[in-house]
Amino acid sequence: MDGKRGRAGTAVVIGAGVGGVSTAARLAKAGFDVTVVEKNSFTGGRCSLIHDNAYRFDQGPSLLLLPRFFTEAFHDLGTSLEAEGVKLLKCEPNYQIWFADGKSIELSTDLARMKLEVEKWEGKDGFERYLGFLQESHRHYEVSVIHVLRKNFGSFLSMLRPSFLPFLLDLHPFESVYSRASRYFSTERLRRTFTFGSMYMGMSPYDAPGTYSLLQYTELAEGIWYPEGGFHRVIEALVSVGKRLGVNYRLSTPVSSVTLSPDGRTATGVQLASGEQLNADVVVVNADLVYAYNNLFPPSNRAKSLSKKAASCSSISFYWSMDRVIPELLTHNIFLADDYRESFDDIFDRQLMPNEPSFYVNVPSRVDPTAAPRGKDSVVVLVPVGHLLEDGAERGLSPRSDQDWAKMIARARETVFSTIEARTGARGLREAVVNEYVNTPASWKERFNLDKGAILGISHSFFNVLSFRPSTKHPDIEGCYFVGASTHPGTGVPVCLAGSKITAEQILDASGVVRPWPNNDDDPGTAPPGKNRVGIDRVLSVPSTRSTISTVAVFILGILVLLLSFFPSLAVSLQRVVGLAK
Repeated sequence: MDGKRGRAGTAVVIGAGVGGVSTAARLAKAGFDVTVVEKNSFTGGRCSLIHDNAYRFDQGPSLLLLPRFFTEAFHDLGTSLEAEGVKLLKCEPNYQIWFADGKSIELSTDLARMKLEVEKWEGKDGFERYLGFLQESHRHYEVSVIHVLRKNFGSFLSMLRPSFLPFLLDLHPFESVYSRASRYFSTERLRRTFTFGSMYMGMSPYDAPGTYSLLQYTELAEGIWYPEGGFHRVIEALVSVGKRLGVNYRLSTPVSSVTLSPDGRTATGVQLASGEQLNADVVVVNADLVYAYNNLFPPSNRAKSLSKKAASCSSISFYWSMDRVIPELLTHNIFLADDYRESFDDIFDRQLMPNEPSFYVNVPSRVDPTAAPRGKDSVVVLVPVGHLLEDGAERGLSPRSDQDWAKMIARARETVFSTIEARTGARGLREAVVNEYVNTPASWKERFNLDKGAILGISHSFFNVLSFRPSTKHPDIEGCYFVGASTHPGTGVPVCLAGSKITAEQILDASGVVRPWPNNDDDPGTAPPGKNRVGIDRVLSVPSTRSTISTVAVFILGILVLLLSFFPSLAVSLQRVVGLAK
């Protein structure tokens, strides 16, 4: 790859999370002189590693989903995952899901296996309904990729785009993931099986918009993947590409503020905690957005407003070095609470740790032997809990009570051990742990500046996405942009990769710099657009399936969005009405 480029300007990126390192590489490829400043001594943010001698753990993400965005990011930078030495391992089956009655379900990309699994619980007609669920979630997935994850929503008028508005109702944003799944599965077991994934967005399946069934779709259609050597290999590769393009990385370098012009309307660089000042034409903030608004900029009503927005959940996460293999566990294991809904209400309504939590267990050494010494396992357990309440509230998780935290961690640990042993038949788990690391909401906040310790940023309810989500550009300050979980398009590694492209292109367009990657929405390796295909491959017309009722509904929805664009206070009123309806 040619690392030499012309000078388009200077940029400082605050934070070396996946959004920061990918945006830095994109800007460098376009000709910017880029410096990345990171408070920690490592890159990746939550997408980083914990080492315990020969044991290795992914501190945060452990499932690689939506692989097209990883492929696209490296393709746009003139390289590929393979060329950068990143080898993806397929996890098969996807999960083993354990229930309180000791029964389990395996989810897989293998359609024949899924036919047997679904019919076992739903009867012969269950598989047809499963295919209907896949069809709907496939539409959620493709519409979201084309019209949401690759487009910016800088104002309410963005939601009126003719290319997007007709598809809005197809995304079922006003119904929950659980209610949509209930249209296809008749048993509570299968409804839970195909809705727990909303936890990856930090939301309850009873509150998460139906759109997010796209997460189940990508797992079932495209599979779950794992980078050999740990998820941080992807970050390392992006950092390596960026450095070849000239990006300068400064680790262990916390930022105290974004510096502004005398009139306060233009970003001019950053002030480091050391007192050093870095000047730049563009500042990109990859720090937690709520933290940034409240700590890196002058006080404002906007910052106060963001602090009041609903946040995602947090977690108590255990990282265990085991002295033997635990054969009862697969790579990805889900243990669902018997009182499924109540467990989510404890987390998202009461900001607590449920008495009986659902939790996720990852054994990276099952798919990648390099994660643990031979004959041993590395195990990661994520127990979702409420985020910190820091405004003097009498309920929820207090960040000031160390004694409560010690008891809560002990209870979570004991619950995990007893549940795994009771449901899988595994024995001696407590004695098999030779070393333990723990993350709590308080440590997530301290280590990564996460507001309230919320590990997935601002909530992804309908009134916190699309044009309602904080913008990728500071609305009052020129030359200041955002990328990461709490800005558009949202949380998760592949979504932040998509967001880095949106933010980078917004910067290039504002700077008058030509985009140095293909200006289209086609995925590498997919068939070319219909107009470029001939012979038996030419694309023929297909009758529209949209009904007159759907067209009328879209028209009414367009009027509503138009009203919101002129009267933003209506959004707050609507949100209150929705809350009361629940």
